[in-house]
Amino acid sequence: MNQVKTTALLTLMSLVVLFTAQTLGYNLIFSIVLAGIFNFLIYFYSGKIALSSTKAIEIRDGEYEEVRGIVKYLIQKEKMPMPRLYVIQNDQPNAFATGRNPKNASIAVTTGILKVLNNDELEGVLAHEISHIKNRDILVSSIAAMLASTISFMSRSVLWGGGNRNRNTHPLFFIIALIAAPLASIIIRMAISRTREFGADRTGSEISGNPLALASALEKIEAYAKLPMNINPAVSQLFISDPLKALSGGGMRKLFSTHPPTAERVRRLREDASGIRYG
Repeated sequence: MNQVKTTALLTLMSLVVLFTAQTLGYNLIFSIVLAGIFNFLIYFYSGKIALSSTKAIEIRDGEYEEVRGIVKYLIQKEKMPMPRLYVIQNDQPNAFATGRNPKNASIAVTTGILKVLNNDELEGVLAHEISHIKNRDILVSSIAAMLASTISFMSRSVLWGGGNRNRNTHPLFFIIALIAAPLASIIIRMAISRTREFGADRTGSEISGNPLALASALEKIEAYAKLPMNINPAVSQLFISDPLKALSGGGMRKLFSTHPPTAERVRRLREDASGIRYG
């Protein structure tokens, strides 16, 4: 279901791109290629950028053996290559995975998560991160980013005299393409991110075989969400829980959030464990 929803959202965003290009009078191929070049570079270097921005330190042999042991066990079950492992010196319990494919993947955990979670819960979190790698969610996110960048490029360029609007285009459509389309692309992109998190929760719990352990881990992580974590907002969506949640406002937060509400994630995991639907 999550794969279907992701496909539907990407299709919807593609239609928004087509509408924007047609309405603002842009060469669609040129716009996509320009945005694609930029995001292609981000796609290949996003892992290094994320690890650098979080000041992650690679785990050496003999260090954090509980992390290495769990990851090694899980990737052997999934017949996947061993990712590089990193630790972030921060008290906020959190973790993320990055890398353009399973052969170039990395997993980072904070020192805080190692203090707060027991072994079963840590296994649930690491299985969640491995599922992001297995499902190639970085690629999906990069495609969504490329489409959103294309819309943003076309809309902003109009303000500098770009485009070649057809005189027969209704002014209302022009305003929608100029203002509403970029906003819609952001909302769709955030929806894709939330869908991928739900997917990683489900696949991760299947990999570990213990949905309740991941649910418990998410509840503990939520309880410590107010601990500060100074990171670049551009990489916050990679984490299992939004590391900047404490700085986010209310109101429209859910619509523009990169992560689903923890309570909803926990509810779904408990349903998966019991087979009983909660209200």
